Amino acid sequence: MSGWRVLLTRPAEESTALAASLADAGIFSSSLPLLDIEPLPVTPEQQAVFRDLGRYCAIIVVSKPAARAALQHMESHWRQVPWFSVGAATAQVLADQGLRVHCPQTGDDSEALLALPALQKAVARPGARVLILRGEGGRELLAQCLRARGASVDYMELYRRFLPTYDSDVLMQRIRLERLNGLVVSSGQGFIHLQALAGAEWPRVAQLPLFVPSPRVCEMAQAAGAEKVVDCRGASAAALLVALRSYPVPTL
Repeated sequence: MSGWRVLLTRPAEESTALAASLADAGIFSSSLPLLDIEPLPVTPEQQAVFRDLGRYCAIIVVSKPAARAALQHMESHWRQVPWFSVGAATAQVLADQGLRVHCPQTGDDSEALLALPALQKAVARPGARVLILRGEGGRELLAQCLRARGASVDYMELYRRFLPTYDSDVLMQRIRLERLNGLVVSSGQGFIHLQALAGAEWPRVAQLPLFVPSPRVCEMAQAAGAEKVVDCRGASAAALLVALRSYPVPTL
């Protein structure tokens, strides 16, 4: 058995799947979802975009909620448009519906996607136009880098993320009662919600090892005062397991 006892903060369904993977590896976890997902109404302008996906040389889907929302509105004859995803789990949601999806084999972040040869080839075409399907905000680095390469980038926001309602002391109570010695966040928004829920107790929470999915979130956490931030270079269960096995278990 591992000495790790970690807090998972993903949406409930995703935390359940991650907890099962950790349990198989002998790692205890406790779930406190810090992200809830609410679909946004699709506007007439967005419906028009879905009817004309052929204008894009690449469609990038940044998350599973974005993938599921897009599939509800997509015309079947656009299945041959080049699709890309940041992570393998998102790619699988699309592939299950018959789409051919490119995603990085290593790394679940914008940097890994930008290094993908298939995406580099797609945006190298004259007049390249890219559509990014996402929630409200996020993945600005992705768009900035694609525009720097000469591509035109459009966003479509399909859902919003929000912090569920909890009692103000729920985080510290969970840490104390379950003797947790590590925290896991899967996105920048998840980290923001973690810090917000911690409130005045953030300096104490910030002392625990914090496992994050990317260099961007790592920098964000360090700037906010987190003392031991571990970049998993991906949000998958496999990436987290590698990081947990590589980082020494703290003695509390």
